[in-house]
Amino acid sequence: MRSVGIHHLTAIAGDPQRNLDFYTETLGLRLVKRTVNFDDPGSYHFYFGDNIGSPGTIITFFPWLGARQGTRGSGQVTTISFAVPQNSFAFWKERLRANHVIAEEIAGRFGSNTLRFLDPDGLQLELIERAVIPSEVEGSHGGYIKDSAAGSLDLARADKILGFAAPTLEVRNPEKTEKLLTEILGFEFVAEEDDRRRFRGSGSNASAEIDLVSSEAGFGRIAVGTVHHIAFRATDDDEQLRVREQLVARGLNVTPVIDRQYFHSIYFREPNGILFEIATDGPGFFIDEPADALGETLKLPPIYEPKRTEIERVLPTIHLHHSAAS
Repeated sequence: MRSVGIHHLTAIAGDPQRNLDFYTETLGLRLVKRTVNFDDPGSYHFYFGDNIGSPGTIITFFPWLGARQGTRGSGQVTTISFAVPQNSFAFWKERLRANHVIAEEIAGRFGSNTLRFLDPDGLQLELIERAVIPSEVEGSHGGYIKDSAAGSLDLARADKILGFAAPTLEVRNPEKTEKLLTEILGFEFVAEEDDRRRFRGSGSNASAEIDLVSSEAGFGRIAVGTVHHIAFRATDDDEQLRVREQLVARGLNVTPVIDRQYFHSIYFREPNGILFEIATDGPGFFIDEPADALGETLKLPPIYEPKRTEIERVLPTIHLHHSAAS
C-alpha cells in the first residue's frame, strides 16, 4: 500500500452545541454530515471539513454530554494540526483572540511556524502555515466565519483551513510504529528534528504528513478532549483488502471491513496502542445529501431509520448557524 495520507481524525467532545459552534463559527469549517455514532445511536457523530468533505480535511467528533475528561499521553494522537496559508497568522491570532481562545506561537518546526491552542474541551490543536498548492484549494469553495462586526467573512479568500498538516503521534517505542507506517502503509521518512520524525504518504499536500514523537510520558486516557483514532486513506475496497491481509499476516488483530455508509473501514491497534483505521475514499458524503445541503439534516444508517423518532427524541437539541450549513 502507498497511502495518500490522512483520511480523517476522530476525537471525543463534551457538549455538542459548543463543539458545533467552535468548529464552524470559530475555525470556519463546514458541518458536512450530522449523523449518529453507529455503536451508540443515542449520541451524535459530527463531521467537519471543507465544503465537500474531501478526505484529508475531515475531523469528526463523538460529543458525549457528561463524559469524563481525558488526558494526553503516550499511545495517542496528542495534537491535531491543520494547514493554513502562509501569512494568515495575523488573521488567525485576531480571530482566536476575539473568541477568547489563548494561542501560543511556536517558531520554526521543520521551517514552518505553528500556532497552538486548545478547543473548548481541551483538545490540543495547531495551525501550521504552509504554501498553498492547487490540490489544496480544489473543493474548498467556502467555509464562512460569521463575524458580528463585519458580517460573514469569506475564508476562501486567503485564510481558511486547508486540511490536516502532520498531526503528532506520541509513542514509547517509535521504531515499531515506524516499521508499520513504512513497510505496510507506505509512508516515507522525510525529516527529523529533536525527538520528532516526519513521514509522508504519496499525496502532495500537507494531509499526506504525520509526525512521530518518542515519548516517555504515561499512557493517555481516551475521553473528552482527546483523539479516539486516526484514519488513513485507501483508494478503494481492493486496496483496503490487500493491506488488511498484510496486517493480519503481521499478527495484528484487524476488524472485518465495516460499512460506515460514507466509506468502508477496518480498525486495528498499532504496536504502541494507537487505534488506526484504514478508510476508503468513497462512496463519499453525497450519497444521501446534495452538496448545497450537506449537514443540514440528521442522517441515519438504514439499520436505525425505523427508530428515527425515538433517536431524535433522545439526542440533545442543537441549533445550526449559517456557517454550519454553508
